[in-house]
Amino acid sequence: MVIKTDELPAAAPADSAREPSSQAGGKGRPGAAELPSVMLLNGDCPESLKKEEGAAEPPRENGLDEAEPGEGTTGQEVIVIQDTGFSVKILAPGIEPFSLQVSPQEMVQEIHQVLMDREDTCHRTCFSLHLDGNMLDHFSELRSVEGLQEGSVLRVVEEPYTVREARIHVRHVRDLLKSLDPSDAFNGVDCNSLSFLSVFTDGDLGDSGKRKKGLEMDPIDCTPPEYILPGSRERPLCPLQPQNRDWKPLQCLKVLTMSGWNPPPGNRKMHGDLMYLFVITAEDRQVSITASTRGFYLNQSTAYHFNPKPASPRFLSHSLVELLNQISPTFKKNFAALQKKRVQRHPFERIATPFQVYSWTAPQAEHAMDCVRAEDAYTSRLGYEEHIPGQTRDWNEELQTTRELPRKNLPERLLRERAIFKVHSDFTAAATRGAMAVIDGNVMAINPSEETKMQMFIWNNIFFSLGFDVRDHYKDFGGDVAAYVAPTNDLNGVRTYNAVDVEGLYTLGTVVVDYRGYRVTAQSIIPGILERDQEQSVIYGSIDFGKTVVSHPRYLELLERTSRPLKILRHRVLNDRDEEVELCSSVECKGIIGNDGRHYILDLLRTFPPDLNFLPVPGEVLPEECTRAGFPRAHRHKLCCLRQELVDAFVEHRYLLFMKLAALQLMQQKASKMETPPSLENGDPPPSESKPEDPSAPEVGSEEEGSSASGLAKVKELAETIASDDGTADPRSREVIRNACKAVGSISSTAFDVRFNPDIFSPGVRFPESCQEEVRDQKQLLKDAAAFLLSCQIPGLKIGIGELITRSAKHIFKTYLQGVELSGLSAAISHFLNCFLSSYPNPVAHLPADELVSKKRNRRRRNRPPGAADNTAWAVMTPQELWKNICQEAKNYFDFSLECETVDQAVETYGLQKITLLREISLKTGIQILLKEYSFDSRHKPAFTEEDVLNIFPVVKHVNPKASDAFHFFQSGQAKVQQGFLKEGCELINEALNLFNNVYGAMHVEICACLRLLARLHYIMGDYAEALSNQQKAVLMSERVMGIEHPNTIQEYTHLALYCFASSQLSTALSLLYRARYLTLLVFGEDHPEVALLDSNIGLVLHGVMECELSLRFLENALAVSTKYHGPKSLKVALSHHLVARVYESKAEFRSALQHEKEGYTIYKTQLGEDHEKTKESSEYLKCLTQQAVALQRTMNEIYRNGSSANIPPLKFTAPSMASVLEQLNVINGILFIPLSQKDLENLKAEVARRHQLQEAGGNRDKAEEPMATEPEPAGASEDVASRPPAAKDPPSLSLQG
Repeated sequence: MVIKTDELPAAAPADSAREPSSQAGGKGRPGAAELPSVMLLNGDCPESLKKEEGAAEPPRENGLDEAEPGEGTTGQEVIVIQDTGFSVKILAPGIEPFSLQVSPQEMVQEIHQVLMDREDTCHRTCFSLHLDGNMLDHFSELRSVEGLQEGSVLRVVEEPYTVREARIHVRHVRDLLKSLDPSDAFNGVDCNSLSFLSVFTDGDLGDSGKRKKGLEMDPIDCTPPEYILPGSRERPLCPLQPQNRDWKPLQCLKVLTMSGWNPPPGNRKMHGDLMYLFVITAEDRQVSITASTRGFYLNQSTAYHFNPKPASPRFLSHSLVELLNQISPTFKKNFAALQKKRVQRHPFERIATPFQVYSWTAPQAEHAMDCVRAEDAYTSRLGYEEHIPGQTRDWNEELQTTRELPRKNLPERLLRERAIFKVHSDFTAAATRGAMAVIDGNVMAINPSEETKMQMFIWNNIFFSLGFDVRDHYKDFGGDVAAYVAPTNDLNGVRTYNAVDVEGLYTLGTVVVDYRGYRVTAQSIIPGILERDQEQSVIYGSIDFGKTVVSHPRYLELLERTSRPLKILRHRVLNDRDEEVELCSSVECKGIIGNDGRHYILDLLRTFPPDLNFLPVPGEVLPEECTRAGFPRAHRHKLCCLRQELVDAFVEHRYLLFMKLAALQLMQQKASKMETPPSLENGDPPPSESKPEDPSAPEVGSEEEGSSASGLAKVKELAETIASDDGTADPRSREVIRNACKAVGSISSTAFDVRFNPDIFSPGVRFPESCQEEVRDQKQLLKDAAAFLLSCQIPGLKIGIGELITRSAKHIFKTYLQGVELSGLSAAISHFLNCFLSSYPNPVAHLPADELVSKKRNRRRRNRPPGAADNTAWAVMTPQELWKNICQEAKNYFDFSLECETVDQAVETYGLQKITLLREISLKTGIQILLKEYSFDSRHKPAFTEEDVLNIFPVVKHVNPKASDAFHFFQSGQAKVQQGFLKEGCELINEALNLFNNVYGAMHVEICACLRLLARLHYIMGDYAEALSNQQKAVLMSERVMGIEHPNTIQEYTHLALYCFASSQLSTALSLLYRARYLTLLVFGEDHPEVALLDSNIGLVLHGVMECELSLRFLENALAVSTKYHGPKSLKVALSHHLVARVYESKAEFRSALQHEKEGYTIYKTQLGEDHEKTKESSEYLKCLTQQAVALQRTMNEIYRNGSSANIPPLKFTAPSMASVLEQLNVINGILFIPLSQKDLENLKAEVARRHQLQEAGGNRDKAEEPMATEPEPAGASEDVASRPPAAKDPPSLSLQG
């Protein structure tokens, strides 16, 4: 690495992971060897991984497997990932010695970090650690420290301050004082974000032991707030961010700020003065403090009189906290209480996230004085720049140098990926801040004399450009509209090339920021690019979309290595002099060699092939599937391209077709022992060549499963033999492969290899005469891909009308905001929201107050918003006009006709919610509004005032660097779990968690997925405490990195509720489920398939505590929603009927119970047959209910006959056992326990192995498919599995109990 960025407290996410209990084991400090060590040869993945990767299979679909890191490693080195930890004793001044668990691969600075976080040592920042009198180097690993071993004593030695250290100390003290204050999270600064889990668990989760007897002992209040009940129309906003008790901050000081006497004059500098602070204590005492090289003391200065002499008490303290403890009793008491609370919070509530998450609502907050915030606002400080020599960072050098780090073995790859991730997250933060400064007019343009639209900016070694079409660059592609889309396409290209990670090929650091209606692209700067003309610099590609084109052998060689994983075809084009030029990318991809000698590629906006459905080309006819659906349609720009996922799905589809065609021919060969050639032998087009997407085509191999499996296996073997070209394959077999290749459009005739030419249909690009056949084939391939998108991919999607409306509104809002100057922002935004969402018919915009307008007409300022027109044009917008524009935009952009003229009509017609529309538009545009209840439907006053708009945040798109080794471990773990090997899967996932933590630090979306799956595995294996601990971390992390009401967070809450119920924490389980339901109602409304699952969960738990009336309300709603979305004959609906019947049975209402169970029985009988286990179970239950009903009727008759003297046994209301409730909860959440004998187990494992082979032969890499979803499952299970939330990536789990 170039710089030691990790040396700083808050900056390094990886170091922040050094929080107590922040890792998988949750015990003591991380790094301690809590996991079994895994031996890796060559630093490669263990054998179990290699099966999934498929990199070694030549004919395999050309995926991203080519650029596996560490491919070319030599030498059999053995690396142990995990070393065993040991404990050391820490001696710090003024406190008792204590021991600390450490790991040999930690750095000394990580112990510093822990000490700065501990309650009793947190006030120290400027110290060193000594072992036997020798000072330890900050950046050395513990294993390299001589004499450091189990039981060693490390002494904390106070060091003299410098200005830098004094500033770090003051910043740290301020952070400690603000540690419970959520304002940074609401304001979206310093990677703070919100979490509310602790409000609902109330500290319960760890003490599951205490509550084991739970149910009988403490009666619990189960009644939810009215707005959570099924059928409620109320959608309050305030419960989204409940007030946390800890946020009422304990005031330690009134003011802590830099003194106006800074910096110290020369003579005081020579006495050791570093800087001066001004403090007002809670007792209203005003004091001036000197920070000197020896520590902190009071001086005699006042606000107007400078006197640096020490004041009484003459107390010098090395720590500012100790000095303040001396002079303010309130500070001493409250600071201690504050730190106690701080360390009690879960570490995941306070660790910084790698990227900033913004909140779209916030409560009204007081603006308090804060010296550090003020200082940060007026310096170009970014990620602690003042601690780096030379002040600003050379972002390009850092980004490229981290990529050049060695990657031969696992430790090297971990170090490299950690460095890449760290620099990317820092660069993203810097670019975001710079982009906002550019739009706010705080950065000088490098071409200030040009029109504002055309200006470019450099700030902090980052280049900023605006999303407008300057110099008619995109004239042929759609002008400004194309220029707005190009940066995101380019970013997708950068992501993809970064993922392939070819050594020697470099991309620019790229971040795209949407802010105040403008799109800003931030890029790192190629060394030397600003000193020369672009024409001179570009040695590969074209700067004018294909008129002049150049190529370069080194670029061809580097790009050739990306062509297979990216499915890009090497091809030739003609330049303006009719010369053939060879390329391995689209023409506008430019190659520039920087002054640093590195080969950069930029302008990757057409990395993926075009979507022909939105690119009408004269003389070209699309397949029937497209024309039938009304395609191609003209779009606003010509940069529509297929997403990478779609390209992958299309190639996967073609690969399966290739395998099946070849298998069919091989079988025909086998069947015709005579000499008749197989159907495709003579090179005629196969039946499926003209239309390979025909759904009937894949049926070619659907004979009896076993023979088809062996056929596919043969094809696989044959394809490998031919691809290895060792001459052993016979000519007829070669012919089989050649025909199959031709049929699916493979560019090779000996192996499956589908690639796209990205320049096909590109305006202005011409191809040589000699390539016409290849061009014709490529055109056909693109047409097939367009048809595949319509016939296979889109039918699986559902149009969300709300999404369509908010996206259309966002497009309008973008241009609306561009005409607003800073002083009118909150008025303009509130006016737009009123026109969009309020029922008030004629909202009036409030222009900035007249009394403040200057008497002199101010001349047109230079730093007006780019492209700003009349600054008050926004004020005349009306609701009618806006909704007319939204309908028009929906028609023009999405070709969808909205049948509404006002928001109320839209809500009525499409069953939408205004609160959901508000959330969506706010998230899409970066608006933050006040947390309060809005009266959207009032016709007497507008819903929003300008005081309700608190802020506008940037919406940021950036690259997400991946932890490749960790990801492979995670995938292998998932595969093992799917095959039923839970323990092995658990070990692999644990190892993945370890590696993820190593690369990303403690907070990341992928770590969240890891924790969720671990929790599920522990739950299945019966370790509820560990399941709870992991799932609690998953919920906290999801809230922090995705958002408190993100759909994933809602899922995590539901899983946690299940594990709480299993641990007998019933009231907590209900609180969590109610929270999940509230969030679901806010985000989606009640008319959503997920609500059925949630309500079934709530209903079951309420039934468990015999709240039958409440339980029925939720279960009957679940039944209604399931019926609507899955049809009245679905197995899900049968299960819903059964759950309702059970509650009626508990209420002794046997007639209703029988009615529901009969419905369920009928569904099971028609769907599964009479002999199915589920049908029999239902039949038994019906008999049982009938007997109870008969008994009840007898009793009633007895009463009628004998009157009050009848001898009646009291009616029993049977509460279900907790075990039976839990069993039903498991079923509806897709967790199935299958009791198996040892023999069954062996058979099952053999079946799994056979299917696994079949799956591999079919080339299907979709790991989420459950290989055991047939015979061994109880009926209904396949549907119950499907009832798992789509967002949850972990597979349905099977616990195999021998």
